[in-house]
Amino acid sequence: MTTIAVRARITGHVQGVAFRAWTRVEAERHGLSGWVRNQTDGSVEALVIGPSAEVAAMVRALHKGPPAARISTVDTEKIEPDTEVRDFRILG
Repeated sequence: MTTIAVRARITGHVQGVAFRAWTRVEAERHGLSGWVRNQTDGSVEALVIGPSAEVAAMVRALHKGPPAARISTVDTEKIEPDTEVRDFRILG
């Protein structure tokens, strides 16, 4: 099982719609670690780490988001996994 990490930037109507809480629930459901946080420009940034198939499923989920969200774009970048990250957190 290969562990990968993806950093995602999600734009659209993604703040004030419980996007971070939804992301944490989804990530935990997929057995992923990482974090999610609001950005000052109105976007949300997330780091997801785990098995490649589960990370891919999470990225697909980010394109939908929670019911109140309206996703414009999801930009992703594969990065080196941080093996120190063990759970999924909401950072801010």
